[in-house]
Amino acid sequence: MPTPPSRTTAARPARKTGARERSAETTRDSLLRAAIRVFAKHGLDGGSVDKISRAAKSHDRMIYYYFGNKEGLFVAVLEEIYRRFNDAEAAIDLDITQPTEALRVVVQFVMQYYQKHPEFVTLLNSENLHRGKHIVKSDRAREYSSPAIGIIERVLRSGVEQGVFRRELVARDVYMMVAALGYFYQSNRYTLSAFLGEDLEAPQTFARWEAFVIDSVLRTVSIQPVSG
Repeated sequence: MPTPPSRTTAARPARKTGARERSAETTRDSLLRAAIRVFAKHGLDGGSVDKISRAAKSHDRMIYYYFGNKEGLFVAVLEEIYRRFNDAEAAIDLDITQPTEALRVVVQFVMQYYQKHPEFVTLLNSENLHRGKHIVKSDRAREYSSPAIGIIERVLRSGVEQGVFRRELVARDVYMMVAALGYFYQSNRYTLSAFLGEDLEAPQTFARWEAFVIDSVLRTVSIQPVSG
């Protein structure tokens, strides 16, 4: 007669490995996504813990558990939007052996990213109103700037080696030029539309500005005049 299974060998429902950890990560990510939406709409001062927890269909206590306080959550939001930017930029298919075209692609990416992700610009505006006091608390702030500048540095180096870009160029300066021209257009599009009497959000208006910025950057870095 078969021996019945002992208690130690009897089959038991297997506990899903890491289920609790996945649940915690899901809750944190949900709060972070909600915070991005709420802070982008209301700013840091207007984006209350209650609004964020309701937007995430969660509870206030979970914000304090995962982020410490509202300021800690805002730092996490800033880190997250920079991470998203870096991930999107890293996905660009660049051929740095063609430096002029590669730089054109990088500039176009930055311009279009700002346009497609207005929350990125809005949240940075909010942080600048607070004189950057939250982002300086981030251990990752410098880490996030390195890839963006690094891509431009590699493209510029390739251009110098091929004799098409100026040797004295500094990648940080070119990055600042691109960021400034793209950021200003996006952050001031409403007031500029009223001041200039044209809709800066119109596709054809943006396309004209994008082409102008690309041309300006290429003329700045190139040894020879750039043809349109």
